[in-house]
Amino acid sequence: MTGLTTEAQAALDAFSSANGWEARSRLLLQWATRLPDVETRRDEDRVYGCESQVWVTHKQDGEQHFFRAGSDSRILRGLLAVLLVRANGLTREELAVLDIHDWLGQLGLERQLSASRGNGLRAVVERMRTLAEA
Repeated sequence: MTGLTTEAQAALDAFSSANGWEARSRLLLQWATRLPDVETRRDEDRVYGCESQVWVTHKQDGEQHFFRAGSDSRILRGLLAVLLVRANGLTREELAVLDIHDWLGQLGLERQLSASRGNGLRAVVERMRTLAEA
Protein backbone atom coordinates (compact mmCIF):
# COMPACT_ATOMS: atom_id res chain seq x y z
CA MET A 1 0.00 0.00 0.00
CA THR A 2 1.25 3.41 -0.90
CA GLY A 3 1.90 6.06 1.74
CA LEU A 4 -0.62 8.74 2.50
CA THR A 5 -1.12 11.61 0.10
CA THR A 6 -0.74 15.14 1.42
CA GLU A 7 -4.55 15.45 1.62
CA ALA A 8 -4.94 12.13 3.45
CA GLN A 9 -2.21 13.10 5.91
CA ALA A 10 -3.95 16.44 6.49
CA ALA A 11 -7.19 14.58 7.25
CA LEU A 12 -5.38 12.26 9.64
CA ASP A 13 -3.71 15.20 11.40
CA ALA A 14 -6.98 17.11 11.70
CA PHE A 15 -8.99 14.20 13.06
CA SER A 16 -6.17 13.09 15.37
CA SER A 17 -6.07 16.52 16.98
CA ALA A 18 -9.85 16.61 17.51
CA ASN A 19 -10.62 15.81 21.15
CA GLY A 20 -13.58 13.48 21.54
CA TRP A 21 -16.42 12.36 19.34
CA GLU A 22 -18.24 15.71 19.33
CA ALA A 23 -15.19 17.50 17.92
CA ARG A 24 -14.66 14.77 15.31
CA SER A 25 -18.35 14.90 14.41
CA ARG A 26 -18.17 18.67 13.83
CA LEU A 27 -15.01 18.17 11.78
CA LEU A 28 -16.73 15.48 9.73
CA LEU A 29 -19.56 17.88 8.92
CA GLN A 30 -16.99 20.48 7.87
CA TRP A 31 -15.37 17.92 5.58
CA ALA A 32 -18.80 17.30 4.04
CA THR A 33 -18.69 20.82 2.61
CA ARG A 34 -15.40 20.04 0.83
CA LEU A 35 -16.93 17.26 -1.21
CA PRO A 36 -17.73 18.39 -4.73
CA ASP A 37 -20.87 16.54 -5.68
CA VAL A 38 -21.13 14.31 -8.72
CA GLU A 39 -22.39 16.33 -11.67
CA THR A 40 -25.35 14.07 -12.33
CA ARG A 41 -27.11 11.54 -10.24
CA ARG A 42 -27.59 8.77 -12.75
CA ASP A 43 -28.97 5.37 -11.81
CA GLU A 44 -25.85 3.67 -13.20
CA ASP A 45 -23.70 5.67 -10.73
CA ARG A 46 -25.81 4.83 -7.70
CA VAL A 47 -24.33 2.63 -5.01
CA TYR A 48 -26.79 0.09 -3.67
CA GLY A 49 -26.36 -1.24 -0.16
CA CYS A 50 -26.30 2.21 1.42
CA GLU A 51 -29.09 3.40 3.67
CA SER A 52 -28.73 6.87 2.16
CA GLN A 53 -28.51 7.60 -1.53
CA VAL A 54 -24.91 7.60 -2.79
CA TRP A 55 -23.49 8.12 -6.26
CA VAL A 56 -19.91 7.41 -7.34
CA THR A 57 -18.22 8.28 -10.63
CA HIS A 58 -14.76 7.28 -11.78
CA LYS A 59 -11.99 8.29 -14.11
CA GLN A 60 -8.61 6.76 -14.71
CA ASP A 61 -5.35 8.56 -15.40
CA GLY A 62 -2.67 6.05 -16.30
CA GLU A 63 -2.60 3.51 -13.48
CA GLN A 64 -4.25 5.86 -11.00
CA HIS A 65 -7.97 5.94 -10.26
CA PHE A 66 -9.93 9.00 -9.19
CA PHE A 67 -13.49 9.15 -7.88
CA ARG A 68 -16.20 11.67 -7.19
CA ALA A 69 -19.06 10.91 -4.87
CA GLY A 70 -22.19 12.50 -3.57
CA SER A 71 -24.93 11.70 -1.10
CA ASP A 72 -28.16 13.09 0.22
CA SER A 73 -26.82 12.65 3.78
CA ARG A 74 -24.51 15.30 5.22
CA ILE A 75 -22.72 12.88 7.55
CA LEU A 76 -22.21 10.42 4.72
CA ARG A 77 -20.85 13.26 2.56
CA GLY A 78 -18.23 13.85 5.26
CA LEU A 79 -17.37 10.16 5.39
CA LEU A 80 -17.13 10.07 1.59
CA ALA A 81 -14.82 13.10 1.65
CA VAL A 82 -12.36 11.40 4.00
CA LEU A 83 -12.65 8.15 2.04
CA LEU A 84 -11.87 9.92 -1.24
CA VAL A 85 -8.76 11.65 0.10
CA ARG A 86 -7.49 8.19 1.03
CA ALA A 87 -8.56 6.36 -2.16
CA ASN A 88 -8.04 8.89 -4.95
CA GLY A 89 -4.85 8.33 -6.88
CA LEU A 90 -4.48 4.68 -5.91
CA THR A 91 -3.82 1.92 -8.42
CA ARG A 92 -6.24 -0.95 -8.93
CA GLU A 93 -3.98 -3.16 -6.80
CA GLU A 94 -3.86 -0.60 -3.99
CA LEU A 95 -7.63 -0.19 -4.07
CA ALA A 96 -8.01 -3.96 -3.81
CA VAL A 97 -6.30 -3.96 -0.41
CA LEU A 98 -7.60 -0.62 0.92
CA ASP A 99 -8.97 -1.26 4.41
CA ILE A 100 -11.64 1.38 4.93
CA HIS A 101 -12.22 0.34 8.52
CA ASP A 102 -8.53 0.73 9.36
CA TRP A 103 -8.58 4.22 7.79
CA LEU A 104 -11.70 5.24 9.70
CA GLY A 105 -10.14 3.80 12.85
CA GLN A 106 -7.04 5.94 12.35
CA LEU A 107 -9.33 8.96 12.04
CA GLY A 108 -11.17 8.01 15.24
CA LEU A 109 -14.45 7.51 13.39
CA GLU A 110 -14.83 3.70 13.19
CA ARG A 111 -16.32 3.08 16.64
CA GLN A 112 -19.01 5.73 16.14
CA LEU A 113 -20.39 4.31 12.89
CA SER A 114 -23.67 2.47 12.93
CA ALA A 115 -23.66 -0.99 11.39
CA SER A 116 -25.73 0.25 8.45
CA ARG A 117 -23.32 3.14 7.76
CA GLY A 118 -20.37 0.77 7.96
CA ASN A 119 -22.07 -1.56 5.50
CA GLY A 120 -22.81 1.36 3.21
CA LEU A 121 -19.18 2.47 3.19
CA ARG A 122 -18.10 -1.08 2.39
CA ALA A 123 -20.54 -0.99 -0.54
CA VAL A 124 -18.98 2.29 -1.72
CA VAL A 125 -15.47 0.81 -1.58
CA GLU A 126 -16.65 -2.30 -3.45
CA ARG A 127 -18.21 -0.06 -6.12
CA MET A 128 -14.92 1.83 -6.42
CA ARG A 129 -13.05 -1.45 -6.87
CA THR A 130 -15.53 -2.59 -9.50
CA LEU A 131 -15.18 0.68 -11.40
CA ALA A 132 -11.38 0.39 -11.28
CA GLU A 133 -11.55 -3.15 -12.70
CA ALA A 134 -13.70 -2.14 -15.68
